[in-house]
Amino acid sequence: MSILVDGSTRVVVQGLGRDGSFHASQMKQYGTRVVGGVHPGRGGELCDGIPVFNTVIDAVAETAADCCVTFVPAPHAADAILESASAGVRLVVAITEGIPVRDMTRVVSELGDRGTLLVGPNCPGLISPGRAKVGIMPGRIFRQGPVGIVSRSGTLTYEVVNRLSEAGFGQSTAVGMGGDPVVGMSFVDYLEMFQEDPETEAVVLVGEIGGTDEQDAASFFRRHMSKPVIAYIVGRSAPSGKRMGHAGAIISGAGSTVEDKITMLRDNGIPVAGVIEEIVDLVRGKLGGGS
Repeated sequence: MSILVDGSTRVVVQGLGRDGSFHASQMKQYGTRVVGGVHPGRGGELCDGIPVFNTVIDAVAETAADCCVTFVPAPHAADAILESASAGVRLVVAITEGIPVRDMTRVVSELGDRGTLLVGPNCPGLISPGRAKVGIMPGRIFRQGPVGIVSRSGTLTYEVVNRLSEAGFGQSTAVGMGGDPVVGMSFVDYLEMFQEDPETEAVVLVGEIGGTDEQDAASFFRRHMSKPVIAYIVGRSAPSGKRMGHAGAIISGAGSTVEDKITMLRDNGIPVAGVIEEIVDLVRGKLGGGS
């Protein structure tokens, strides 16, 4: 098993510009069931053999898609996400970066009322190795196995996964949750899913400065999880008040520094790697095995 996506997931790609078209083909080549694309004015065309529709509603009605990944530019991305929810898909994966915070606040509120799950925005998507890849992750570094990954950093997700794969620890599902100030699903949401997934035996959580989502995850772990969680937090040298990479990665008050997060995680029983190289050893210590 896995979380959120698997071999039965039916994906529609929203926004078939340069990036959307390229990654639609990459997802299809990986083996993902990409059943349609959406680009207004191009309905009836084919994109690498994928049928194109003018609206998500048309695409879902024709293909029974249950997941939409959007590459729509930031000024229109909020409406695109809500269009997907209106069409009835259960999961939206928003790759788009820089959607205005005010727009995303409205989107998250409306999606909660409709029951649609949102990964992102400003994320690389997710992958359940050997089953489905939704987004822009490089499929070749992943392998099937028992470790769940959830990360606020896209590129660090790849680094962690590559090290785990080389050490013989495959992944159940890896999720890049997004680095914007307002995102859909939180660390707690993903941890709850991994806890319930029989294939996942341990979880690696990659956090960074900004907000208190990692602290919420620590509290959830202590109260509700029986599976081990290993953490790594980025931004040890970040100065207060200066954004570091992601829009959400900024020390903005009490609890948002690396030290605050590490203390909370460790106090609640989650080991925290001091450097990225330690993650594999911590996973091995919980699961044994590997190579």
